[in-house]
Amino acid sequence: MNSEEKIELISQKIKEAKKITIFTGAGISKASGIPTFRGKDGLWSKYSASELATMNAFIKNPKLVWQWYNHRRKLIKQAKPNAAHLAITKIENLFKDNFTLITQNIDSLHKEAGTKNIIELHGNIFEVRCMRCGKVYGDDKIYQDSEFVPKCSYCKKGSLRPNVVWFGENLDRDILDEAMKKSALCDVFIAVGTSGVVQPAASLPKIAYDNGAFVVDINIEYSAVSIYSQETVISPAQDTLEAIIDKLTK
Repeated sequence: MNSEEKIELISQKIKEAKKITIFTGAGISKASGIPTFRGKDGLWSKYSASELATMNAFIKNPKLVWQWYNHRRKLIKQAKPNAAHLAITKIENLFKDNFTLITQNIDSLHKEAGTKNIIELHGNIFEVRCMRCGKVYGDDKIYQDSEFVPKCSYCKKGSLRPNVVWFGENLDRDILDEAMKKSALCDVFIAVGTSGVVQPAASLPKIAYDNGAFVVDINIEYSAVSIYSQETVISPAQDTLEAIIDKLTK
């Protein structure tokens, strides 16, 4: 089956579906120019993500970790949603409340593209969480000064940390349970730009497959998701999703 035939089949399955779940990874943001952990900045090139994105690193040198996340926020804020993000929003508009987007990304580009029903498995880099009272919120003013780790605006005592899942930390149980539920209940499950190897998120395509969903893997190369996919499309996400939207709106 060639790519055009695959797009036709996938589009038809989406049209027939009552519930759809889309699962995205870092690959979908590549066309938006989202930088990697290390990037090319000389200031940070000597550090690895595993040295900075951990609770131990934050306890040992909170100022350094806070400055690194401020640096990453500034770079990500310059990025804009690409055609793949926008296509997903269009699919959501077709399904309304019967649509769920599950993302491993922390860049908030799906929200900027207009998608509303989002489960952020690994958090959001533009949010903070109080280490004392647990309050999660976003406030641009917090990020303007990277010279100190700010205190919580609510309890006034706790230090703030980025609201992201660090290495060595578990995903929020309620969030993961909701993602698993949406994967199990959908008719069509589409994975976009994810390697499918990072657990426990990597289990979601299999959950969908085991519960009878039509599973699709859209990526620039074969991935672990392909094992559980009825169709795999090797192509940039923006090209494939735009082609699907074209079929759905005809």
